[in-house]
Amino acid sequence: MKLEIDQQGLNAEIETLAAISDAEPPAVTRIVFTPTDLKARAWIITCCEEAGLAVRQDAIGNIFARWNGADPAAPAVGTGSHIDAIPNAGKYDGVVGVLGGLEAIRALQRSGFRPKNSIELLVFATEEPTRFGIGCLGSRLLSGTLSVEAAAKLKDRDGETVDEVRRKAGLNGNLQDVKLAKGYYKAFVELHIEQGPLLERAKTSLGIVKSIAAPASLRISIEGSGGHAGGVLMPDRKDALCAAAELILAIESAARATGAADTVATVGVCDVFPGAVNSIPSRVSIMLDIRDTDLARRDGAMKAIESASQEIAAKREVSIQSELLNADAPADCAPEVRSALADSCREHGFPFLEMVSRAYHDSLFVSRIAPTGMLFIPCRNGYSHRPDEYAAPEDIARGALVLAETLARLSA
Repeated sequence: MKLEIDQQGLNAEIETLAAISDAEPPAVTRIVFTPTDLKARAWIITCCEEAGLAVRQDAIGNIFARWNGADPAAPAVGTGSHIDAIPNAGKYDGVVGVLGGLEAIRALQRSGFRPKNSIELLVFATEEPTRFGIGCLGSRLLSGTLSVEAAAKLKDRDGETVDEVRRKAGLNGNLQDVKLAKGYYKAFVELHIEQGPLLERAKTSLGIVKSIAAPASLRISIEGSGGHAGGVLMPDRKDALCAAAELILAIESAARATGAADTVATVGVCDVFPGAVNSIPSRVSIMLDIRDTDLARRDGAMKAIESASQEIAAKREVSIQSELLNADAPADCAPEVRSALADSCREHGFPFLEMVSRAYHDSLFVSRIAPTGMLFIPCRNGYSHRPDEYAAPEDIARGALVLAETLARLSA
């Protein structure tokens, strides 16, 4: 079997998909179920059908493109990622795993390989939390990690529910049918840019993921007392924004206090009411993301944050309320998939680094129902979720080649 990746063609497809965007180049914006996202999804489906794959979509919009194996009844070997993109993002996050996965399948087809287990490309719906406030909605539902009832309560910023939005996009199936049957996948492998600088610093082109960090997300509301910026004296103030600022610093301290590099906490949203220069903020809402590869350590940091919240609320005479949006457990990648990836790297003489994924991915949730692994390629400076995100074509092609080899090993 001689495997060859069409590097030029794959890079051209990445550029074509990047042009389907609501942002000016080089930025990419594709919010799930918008007209732009639907156009991108239709283009992906066409590419899969041109490769002879049987395509279906489920009720949440996960796209399955299958190359039927010699034993169609056997569990499939899966690969894939996502194509939705946060505002002002780059062109490689998720896309490398989708188009690289498709090219891996086409390379196997060109080589004359015939799989025993079917090989399936999976394009996950709504991986980014931009629209509904929770990431990996498609993989949460297909793995049964999130209940249909909980998903039904989710709304976008316009107040539209998941059901309303997906039905407008032409997805009329029953969400109860999204969950995959036990044993659906024999194994699953996701190719992805690292979204960090470690591979580049190590001058190594490939990373085999050992474990995937998992986040907890919270919405924290601070209620103080507003008033005229000139009329309320400093001793009488109950400034919600000052309390929020103190809390944000306490969150940073709680993450640093664990002493572990894998504990990270981020406040990425801060909404201030009424938002006038001469009015004391009476209400603030912040969004917290805290994640770790160690569940007990992450939860310990969360307890420290809750304790700090109570102290700040009492000292500043404000109300601080937290709403837990999600708290997912980290995952270890399956030894058999990691072994297949390592053997594939060695087969082609590629050095690799064993590493942790500090970003979380759909693979985190697929790992609940199937042996799962991840393969990383470098991205320049570790930049991701920004327009200057970049992965070199030769690194993408190398990742697709190792992915193809791994899919062949797992499906033989």
